[in-house]
Amino acid sequence: MLKDFKAFVLRGNVLDLAVAVVLGVAFTAVITALVADLITPLIAAIFGSHDFSGLTFTINGSVFRYGAFLNAVISFVLVASALFFFVVQPANALIARSRREPTPDPTTKKCPECLSEIPIDARRCAFYTTQLS
Repeated sequence: MLKDFKAFVLRGNVLDLAVAVVLGVAFTAVITALVADLITPLIAAIFGSHDFSGLTFTINGSVFRYGAFLNAVISFVLVASALFFFVVQPANALIARSRREPTPDPTTKKCPECLSEIPIDARRCAFYTTQLS
């Protein structure tokens, strides 16, 4: 049973997942610090307040604390936008750059009849002996 557990833990999926969780937690700390220490004070400088948790309204004696919800929504939007602009966009650009089409070989051309590769200086195709222009 211990042998099976060891095989399970050392499988690639479990190790990849563990690394992803650890990196996710570390990345969450970085993004949270970015939002809390840089972006939220910028909002406070522009709008005058960055803590909306005190905003409430009362209906028939029930207090609705919509300020805390507003804080959570703003925090989510800021984290999502930071994640999009600092991780997703650069990753997409990197993937697009790596998927560029290979450049065609300038030393060969295609035969118009059989579409085989022939040297660029050839005057006839090796398979069909087609006269090339």
